Amino acid sequence: MYGLSELPYSSRKSLDYTNTLSERESLALAGPAISYMTQRVYFDFEREREMLQCIFLLSDSGEVMLEKQLTGHRVDRSICAWFWDQAISQPDSFKQQPVIASPTHYLFQIFREGITFLACTQVEMPPLMAIEFLCRVADVLNEYLGGLNEDLIKDNFVIVYELLDEMIDNGFPLTTEPNILREMIAPPNIVSKVLSVVTGSSSNVSDTLPGATASLVPWRTADTKYANNEIYVDLVEEMDATINRDGVLVKCEINGEVQVNSHITGLPDLTLSFSNPSILDDVRFHPCVRYRPWESHQFLSFVPPDGQFKLMSYRVRKLKNTPIYVKPQLTSDGGTCRVSVLVGIRNDPGKTIDSVTVQFQLPSCVLSADLTSNYGIVNILSNKTCFWSIGRIPKDKAPSMSGTLVLETGLERLHVFPTFQVGFRIMGVALSGLQIDKLDLKTVPYRFYKGFRALTRAGEFEVRS
Repeated sequence: MYGLSELPYSSRKSLDYTNTLSERESLALAGPAISYMTQRVYFDFEREREMLQCIFLLSDSGEVMLEKQLTGHRVDRSICAWFWDQAISQPDSFKQQPVIASPTHYLFQIFREGITFLACTQVEMPPLMAIEFLCRVADVLNEYLGGLNEDLIKDNFVIVYELLDEMIDNGFPLTTEPNILREMIAPPNIVSKVLSVVTGSSSNVSDTLPGATASLVPWRTADTKYANNEIYVDLVEEMDATINRDGVLVKCEINGEVQVNSHITGLPDLTLSFSNPSILDDVRFHPCVRYRPWESHQFLSFVPPDGQFKLMSYRVRKLKNTPIYVKPQLTSDGGTCRVSVLVGIRNDPGKTIDSVTVQFQLPSCVLSADLTSNYGIVNILSNKTCFWSIGRIPKDKAPSMSGTLVLETGLERLHVFPTFQVGFRIMGVALSGLQIDKLDLKTVPYRFYKGFRALTRAGEFEVRS
């Protein structure tokens, strides 16, 4: 599991094989030969017990775009047909199951941008390891290819296959750090594609070992040099909120990330502290973070990877206010339903609230809709979704949308009331209240530049009618 990121901080220690260590220590007392032999057998047993056997990449139509066999236990492609039949028969609930037991295999899946990453094994293993590895594969491919879709996977099939070759060895995660992978396998570009056509060589694999193998930390090369040393820290937060039909705030919490873009010479040792770290919950760290300083003093001590990376993620629970309000009102009688939706600023964050959108799914019993607004644009999409694009909320008037819905024949009143999904963005504010206190650089004598930004946007923000 070395090199995997984003494990929950609270579960790091639970993944240690403490019983295994004590058994090995006791075996060592029996003599070097017996100890070595027994440890070797025990280690091989652990390897057999915890390994992936195959990875498939499926398109949104169920086509197998890529198959990577990882061990000598070959997995037949028919498992994908079984998986897709199950996905079609129960589309919503099935995609929400990260672990699935088929008649012959354990399956692990994640879904990204229309692509299903599917891993298979016939032996028991920690589900977190498999799911986290698939997430890392998706992140690496997204970074390498500049996006993630079916065409990019097919156009760069060789590079995707080479990346999987380096990232996993005999079913076990091996090299998952993007900085090391970039030195081992060159990212695709126009020049490399032209050369591959001219020379007939399609491999992007380097002939030399990556510089990070000689570094003190595996996620960073030792000889990194920059003329201008700079680091930027972004607080990116998403607000999840649920408001019931009476206008009462049922749930409101923040899911946030600390994103870093680092371009510093050498091996910088950084410390990042917050003014109010006690509000954070469910923290998850990049492997570069040292745990003991956080446990004892609630600050982050780390040697950063080069370039962009996610330093940590967190959650802030039980917030009491939302920045905007959405008040829907639906009244129906005589086969029609009158709709009125008001939007405005509830608590002014001090910064502009823009990219405001409101959308809802028209009930199946609605035959037609006539909706207009005094601000923004209202569209009825082909899938019967009403999408109201407001943009920036003006200060001189409150945006409103109103109109009528015509119900199907024989239906007097609306019995199924829609849920409104709200979107917004606020630059320069972290609504959780989290504040960065300072960022210090140790052990390196030169001057460096640092910058801080904050962004809050709507996540799963729902208003029930």
